[in-house]
Amino acid sequence: MNGDKPSKEITVAIDAMGGDNGPAVVVDGVAHAVSRGLKANILFVGDREILTPLLADHRGVGRFNILHAGSVVSMTDKPMHVVRRGHDTSMWKAAEAVKTGDADAVVSCGNTGALMAVSLFQLKKIAGIDRPAVTALWPTQRGRTVVLDVGANVEADENQLVQFAIMGEAFFRALMGAEKPTVGLLNVGAEDLKGHDLIRKAARVLREADPEMAFKGFVEGNDISGGVVDVVVTDGFTGNVALKSAEGAARLVGRWVKETLNGTLNAKLGALLMAPGLKKLKDRIDPSSVNGGVFLGINGVVVKSHGGSDARGVASAVKMAASLAQAPFRDEVAQTVASVMARSDALARRREAESDVTVAAQ
Repeated sequence: MNGDKPSKEITVAIDAMGGDNGPAVVVDGVAHAVSRGLKANILFVGDREILTPLLADHRGVGRFNILHAGSVVSMTDKPMHVVRRGHDTSMWKAAEAVKTGDADAVVSCGNTGALMAVSLFQLKKIAGIDRPAVTALWPTQRGRTVVLDVGANVEADENQLVQFAIMGEAFFRALMGAEKPTVGLLNVGAEDLKGHDLIRKAARVLREADPEMAFKGFVEGNDISGGVVDVVVTDGFTGNVALKSAEGAARLVGRWVKETLNGTLNAKLGALLMAPGLKKLKDRIDPSSVNGGVFLGINGVVVKSHGGSDARGVASAVKMAASLAQAPFRDEVAQTVASVMARSDALARRREAESDVTVAAQ
């Protein structure tokens, strides 16, 4: 280890073998994060024979240790197979480090389903949460919007949508420092009568049972990029489709801009003049700048980095993990979910009693 672990500092366990680009990119990513101000110890989890020379040749990774793992979770491995037989993998041991207290957060570029299964098995769910949700940070006109769920749950009932809203609100507050984030439910229209019964029931619970939340009602798909609210809540099927559609549109626009600027000599000269502005635009829309989907609802900080992340993307995920590990938002989620669900049940019982009285009077 490069120096002793200082007190009151965060340790991030990194599944160094996961992802498409190998451990060299992970090491480069950590060095990039350190150069941008990361203050955390790093626990690289993976094959010691591969990691040792990579780290020896790289002086910018800060304080680190290596935890040996003899195997790797592939992108095609089934989640339950990893849970049953993958205990020597870098992913399993990285999550286990959080369970044992040797790390405060885990980052992996590996198999998303396996990471979710391993994290749930080892770290368990937060009390009162039915299902975890995966977040995405969406670039908008006002900065960043948190969207969840973006893939963990194909379907979600009204109680789960309420839980997602509570988790998203706490996450945004912890990550962005906003005292009272605004929250909206993704729907086919902003009017109260739009959408199916399930989403209207979720909206009613949030309005009636969580008066502390800045709930703004329904938002539409185009409102996400507009930054109308800080947190957009939906089920994993809808959220994943919206996310992939937005990423595809961003790549298409980027390709069109590149083709246009390389089309003629005058266009190329114009591109040279516009280079600083174009670089700023690229940085704003580059997915690597906001890489890292957080698994909310789990008793531990788990950040899923894109499988094809470059060094900048890995750095973004590691910095996010270190930042969240210092925030007590998981306790806030458990307390809020318990109180909101209790108020919701009480309101439901009162409505049922009033209905019975009305029927009896007739």
